Amino acid sequence: MILEKGNLLVVDDTLDNLRLLSAMLSEQGYKVRKALDGKMALKTISQVPPDVILLDINMTGINGYEVCRTLKDNQKTKEIPVIFISALDDILDKVKAFEVGGVDYICKPFQEEEVIARVENQLTIQRQKKQLQQEIKERKKTEQTLRVYLHAVSHDLRNPVLGMAMVLKNLLKKGKKENKQTIEISNVVLEQIVASCDRQLNLINSLVETQQFEMGGVHLNCTPLNLFSLSQKLSAEWQPILKEHKGILDVLVSSELPVVKADSDRLWRVFENLLANALKHNPPGLKLTITAEVLTPQKLALYTKKNIKKSSQDTRMVICTLADNGVGMNSEQAENLFERYHRGDGAKKTLGLGLGLYLCRQIIEAHGGEIGVITNPDAGAKFWFTLPVFDIKKDTN
Repeated sequence: MILEKGNLLVVDDTLDNLRLLSAMLSEQGYKVRKALDGKMALKTISQVPPDVILLDINMTGINGYEVCRTLKDNQKTKEIPVIFISALDDILDKVKAFEVGGVDYICKPFQEEEVIARVENQLTIQRQKKQLQQEIKERKKTEQTLRVYLHAVSHDLRNPVLGMAMVLKNLLKKGKKENKQTIEISNVVLEQIVASCDRQLNLINSLVETQQFEMGGVHLNCTPLNLFSLSQKLSAEWQPILKEHKGILDVLVSSELPVVKADSDRLWRVFENLLANALKHNPPGLKLTITAEVLTPQKLALYTKKNIKKSSQDTRMVICTLADNGVGMNSEQAENLFERYHRGDGAKKTLGLGLGLYLCRQIIEAHGGEIGVITNPDAGAKFWFTLPVFDIKKDTN
């Protein structure tokens, strides 16, 4: 793989020197920009930062030392390497050049081979730094992923495994004590084992799904989706769980609502996570309401409370809400609700990785939508998310 040549800026107030250096570097395949003075150089650098700057010292107006010092004082430009090119060959001039932040110094009259070698040396260093930064970033991401799995194994997965193991060991002890080859298991014990297995499976699915999203391995299977039909099926399937929690779910989604462009399995997961989260963190007797409607970008701003993304302005969106009349939460509790590992106050009494709402955000953002919550203490919570309306002309091409 051949590395691309660098983007260079040559700064010199002597036009002949500027032309000579530019032609020399351009012939070697570098992209070269020119500036005749320090002021022009600073403006050019602020617009498009170069990879390396070749900077003359003795210029009218702002000299090279001042230009370099200004660059090094700026967080956005301080890492750009500056090579001084000057007729000044006194040792003090060179020392000052390095003191203000220069990385190299070439004396005039310069040799083409020397200039190319010093420029290429700085570009190589820059490439190595970028590669190292990327490796550090990937290593941190890997370490973070490992911490998730260690956390899951040591805390979340350990408890249901221990619970199920205790039940099975007690059954074995009972069988040995009574000297029986077969053991009768009550429905209550079976329900405990099944519940433990279900908790383990949910935790494992959350871990795998989180990793897939972060590694870019999950591809949405987006099709035209009828939210009315989806919400009706969801309501029917959740009736036994709602009955157990003495909860009520009202679905107020019109059959006339335009279809959305979405992955039905992933969207089902979002609704389930939101429903499970609401039931888990509220007392029995909760009333939940699902709604969906088409919104203009202006109305959407009432939910997002921030500037609308360009994608939301260019695309018709549907906003879905899941509201409850539960205990709600304050702004501080809601602030990091969709971050990984975040758990609500009531989650300490239940098993979970704190990945449910994080996965909801990942899924909705993968669809090109947004997700959030509107809530106040003792006033319930309203979770909302947006999805693009299916555009026959655009989405079938």
